[in-house]
Amino acid sequence: LEQVMVRITYIGAAFLALIAVFPTVVSTTLTGNYAVATFFGGTGLLIIVSVALDLVQKIDSHLVMRNYSGLLEADE
Repeated sequence: LEQVMVRITYIGAAFLALIAVFPTVVSTTLTGNYAVATFFGGTGLLIIVSVALDLVQKIDSHLVMRNYSGLLEADE
């Protein structure tokens, strides 16, 4: 179990490091415009991913509730 937690921690740390470096790489290589790089930066990217995951979860729960007939119909 500890080995799995160590792997997950390393992968998470590498991902956060990439998110932290991404705006600098984008601003220096592609456009030179820091405003574009900031849009894809750490905080903005985390907010976009969080909103997308929340949206998927709400759509999934809505579809499950819509197709679940156990509460809506009387027992036969």
